Amino acid sequence: MAQQPDVFSALHNPALSAYVRNAADLMPDESALLATAIRSLLVSQGHASNKDIILWLIGTLETTHDATTADVIRHCLELVVSYTMDDI
Repeated sequence: MAQQPDVFSALHNPALSAYVRNAADLMPDESALLATAIRSLLVSQGHASNKDIILWLIGTLETTHDATTADVIRHCLELVVSYTMDDI
């Protein structure tokens, strides 16, 4: 997981980045999934906003057939949404 802090620094939201870094040991599956989402978005789009991550996670959730994986994805969605400000 040594590369993940560098991946999380690409997040536009410093509070979310700090939370995921600090909680990585408590939620390794979520941390790994978010790192995968961020890397994928950086490669395909060059950036990873909360909205981009949310859409990526929803797309992944729609294609998974594993209940455990779906739970991890939903928890990631809850986490990212909780750190996303509403549009004004």
